[in-house]
Amino acid sequence: MLVNTKALVISTVKYAEADLIVKCFTKSSGIKSYMLKGVLKSKKGKLRASYFQPLSLLEITAFHKNKGSLEYLKEVKVDYPFKSLHNNVVKSSLVLFLSEVLKQSIIEEEPNESLYSFLEEAFKWLDENESYANFHILFLLKLTEFLGFSPDASTINKPIFNPVEGVFQHDISNIYCVEITPENKGITHLFGIKFDEIKTLKLTKKQRQNTLDILLLYFELHIQGFKKPKSLAVLHQIFN
Repeated sequence: MLVNTKALVISTVKYAEADLIVKCFTKSSGIKSYMLKGVLKSKKGKLRASYFQPLSLLEITAFHKNKGSLEYLKEVKVDYPFKSLHNNVVKSSLVLFLSEVLKQSIIEEEPNESLYSFLEEAFKWLDENESYANFHILFLLKLTEFLGFSPDASTINKPIFNPVEGVFQHDISNIYCVEITPENKGITHLFGIKFDEIKTLKLTKKQRQNTLDILLLYFELHIQGFKKPKSLAVLHQIFN
C-alpha cells in the first residue's frame, strides 16, 4: 500500500556498508521502520542520509506492507526545516536524549494523531525558543498524558509522591515513594503549564536534576523495559 504521511524520525541504525534502518513515528500509521539501501553512499538520489537526523520532521511517501517487517521509502522531503535544533550544542544534546526516550516509549504500529501533533509542536517550539532549560522535564510530564499514564495532580499538596500509583499522598507506601522536599519540589511546578511558561519556572540545578530523575523513574515503572537513556550523563553535564 502506498502511503503519504508526515513522519518524525526517532532513530537510525547503520546496516551493512551503506544502508540505514530508520525508525519513524508516522502520523498515519504509528511506528514504522524503513530500509534505506545505499543511502550512505548516494549523493544524487532522492533519499539522503542528512534527512534522517533524530527528531527531523518529514513528509514521506512509502510502501507499507503492514506485516511487521521493514518498509520501504519512495520519496522524502523535509516538512519543517529546523533552524537550531541540530546545530545548537545544548539543543542537539536534548534531541539525542529525547529521541532515546521516544524510542523506548512509542512502540505501537497504530495511528495516534494527537501524540504526533504534540511532538511536532513541541519540537518546533524548542527550535524557535532560547529559554528552554526546563523544556525536557516539562516535555516528559506532558508525554505521559499521551501515553496514558499521567500522574494525578488532584492531591498535589500532599507531601509524598508515589510513582507506582502516580499520586501524591500522605505516607510512604513503597520503596519508590519520593518525599517532596525543597530539592524535589520541582515536580509540583510542572503541572498545568505550557511550554511558553517555561521561563517562569525558577528551578535550581539540583531541583531540575532531581525532577528529571523522578520522571525517568516514573517512566521505568510504567513502561516495560524502559531504561535510563545513555545520553543522560551528557545532559547532566551540559545543564550543570
